[in-house]
Amino acid sequence: MKSEQLVEQLKDRLPAGRFTFRFDKKNDSLRLEHKELRKGIDISLPPIIAKYETVKEKAIDEVVYTVSETFKAMEKEMTEGFGGSSIIYPVIRSTSFPLQSKEGHDFVVTDHTAETRIFYALDMGSTYRLVDQSMLEELHVTEASVREMARFSVRNLPTEVKKDEVSGNYFYFVNSNDGYDASRILNDQFLKDMYGQIEGDMTVSVPHQDVLIIGDIRNETGYDVLAQMTMHFFTVGLVPVTSLSFIYEDGKLEPIFILAKNRVKKEKDEQ
Repeated sequence: MKSEQLVEQLKDRLPAGRFTFRFDKKNDSLRLEHKELRKGIDISLPPIIAKYETVKEKAIDEVVYTVSETFKAMEKEMTEGFGGSSIIYPVIRSTSFPLQSKEGHDFVVTDHTAETRIFYALDMGSTYRLVDQSMLEELHVTEASVREMARFSVRNLPTEVKKDEVSGNYFYFVNSNDGYDASRILNDQFLKDMYGQIEGDMTVSVPHQDVLIIGDIRNETGYDVLAQMTMHFFTVGLVPVTSLSFIYEDGKLEPIFILAKNRVKKEKDEQ
């Protein structure tokens, strides 16, 4: 499927009377604007096309659902404000993610790693809104309280994992599809508990916002598998974060680069 074909399918699936469609061929993206709200969202097309290759129409269904729920939340916000929403979760984004909203308001953010940054999301049921400075007064919160609320909320998210084995290496997946799977990387106790079960090197990956992968890497093949796995998830995710993984040790996360497996092996030999 080509980008132009995807745009046409989205036009067919979304009510044209409510939206303005602007296809940016240079950046391979689509700008959708709500005619009444005069607000919009930008959709990157390549990740959807990549996902379409594996799950077909389900990839488009997900986009249509996300767009519909996002604008539904915007409509609710315009009529009711933020009064009914109080749960705030942390969300992981790449360091290249914009630091301001489309309206020019600074998001509330916290540094995380060299590859990732923490933003904060006001949960609105089937969607959420990133917290920016303009929202603090209406929510009656400070930046410090936003961060504290988010730390508390992420600890209460379920952490069930699915286990898979490849070439003697074990991988654990958190994929609850609640919008905060990657956020579990901020649950320190969960990572410590997993570390106690790992026999090899423990890796943590957040290729996109809807999955967290923990690896028990017991041989060099495991690193090759991990690299391919994270790149695949990164390319099909609607909100990609980073294709790099992290070594987890002593409560710290360190990015794994191309030569990382040699470095890890050398460190073990020196111990």
